[in-house]
Amino acid sequence: MQGNRQDAWTSDEDILLAETVLRYIREGKTQLEAFKEVGEKLSRTSAACGFRWNATLRKQYEEAIQIAKQNRKKISYQSHQKLDASHSDQPNIHEVIQTLERLQKYYQAIDHQEELRKLVEENKQLKQMLYQYQVLIESIQQAMEKLEH
Repeated sequence: MQGNRQDAWTSDEDILLAETVLRYIREGKTQLEAFKEVGEKLSRTSAACGFRWNATLRKQYEEAIQIAKQNRKKISYQSHQKLDASHSDQPNIHEVIQTLERLQKYYQAIDHQEELRKLVEENKQLKQMLYQYQVLIESIQQAMEKLEH
């Protein structure tokens, strides 16, 4: 069994890192900027944050990354539309409906990210329980073998 490092990442730190990176992706900023922000908050180097993201977390958040990229494109598209719409005084009903639909999808994506975070945490807890049960079964088997001899 491995011992825990003093500087081991906690699940709260992982979540902060993931949420910050995803927010930066949505906002069209770089991941390096996200690593720097998280590093300052957690008193870690931006390189440590980048390594943790790329080595461990990125795989768990692939779907959320894709959603964040799509949201970034939508936001960029909406900004472009706003420039075009500034030429007319009032939006038509079709534009209003489209904007509301995009907003609805955006909030659904945020809900999915929260659900994904909860599932990742639950999965981690279940893996820990499974490991504990495996250790317990092994010790019971060893005790039974001693009783048989």
